[in-house]
Amino acid sequence: MSNFAIGVDLGGTNLRIAAVNEEGRLLEKVTLGTKVALGRDHVINDMCDAIRHLSDKYQTSGRLLGVGIGVPGIIDMQTGMVRESPNLPGWSDYPVRDEIEKRLQAPVILENDANVAALGEKWLGAGRHVGDMAMLTLGTGVGGGVILNGKIWHGMTGMAGEFGHMTVEPGGHPCGCGNRGCVEQYASATAVVRMAREAIATGDAPELAKAASSDAEFSAKEIYNLAIQGDEQAKMIFRRAGRALGIVLAGLVNGLNLEMYVIGGGVSSAWEALSPGIFEQLRERSMVYAATAPSDPASATGASANVEATGGRKTIITRALLGSDAGLFGAARLPMTGV
Repeated sequence: MSNFAIGVDLGGTNLRIAAVNEEGRLLEKVTLGTKVALGRDHVINDMCDAIRHLSDKYQTSGRLLGVGIGVPGIIDMQTGMVRESPNLPGWSDYPVRDEIEKRLQAPVILENDANVAALGEKWLGAGRHVGDMAMLTLGTGVGGGVILNGKIWHGMTGMAGEFGHMTVEPGGHPCGCGNRGCVEQYASATAVVRMAREAIATGDAPELAKAASSDAEFSAKEIYNLAIQGDEQAKMIFRRAGRALGIVLAGLVNGLNLEMYVIGGGVSSAWEALSPGIFEQLRERSMVYAATAPSDPASATGASANVEATGGRKTIITRALLGSDAGLFGAARLPMTGV
């Protein structure tokens, strides 16, 4: 008999729900579309129906410990309300946690999606052999989370880990947060596409222009493919993104001196194109990294990073290992630990 929890990854496009046992084994995963246009109640009904289905199915062999939900946006940890979430219109200042608990008659923990992704990587992914870590998630935007002593560090008001809005280029590209030059404007999927279109507008990026004209859904993945094939303009975009990430990481290494910093999210699949710029900036800007870098930082990823991190006092910068499931595992972990 193995107890289990339900993890929910609530995104603006997809709603994913999983049952995970205490050993970290994925029992079952359900993926639905997030029909935000139909309203908040419709999405919550879909979510609760899927949670009930999984709960009923697996309660025959274990006890449901609770439900963890990762939400993109600012969460009020005390009240269980979503204070702000651009991808979930109509959810602001609504008692989401209490409403779901009332429907399910089970404990529910609401948490920021980047925080639960970091918790997932700490539990079962790149950070499973280290004590403390920070994570940057590179998706439509750039999020982050800090794990100290195995638990999410929320800061004073629950807003810790907003690494995406750290300045890397004073006076740079305007950001939706009101600042200019945030790392989100250089290292997110949205930023990569914007920089590609800016390059196309100059007339000096024929391969990017060709790719953009042949695909209405021109994406960061296509730009990365061109970079790997040697296109100079595409390579320059990822060098710029890597540089921005390196500047932020250098500041985090200097300020926090943690064992591991993990890069996750969809854009992290471009690690080969990002990492040279990341490590170049780390070496230039962080005296702490210079003193604690592994002998071959570019290869210190995945399992090898974990081995070195446990065997010596090294600063490890590495890719996430759990991919898009990090948030699901982290959300399921919340009720198990009472984080």
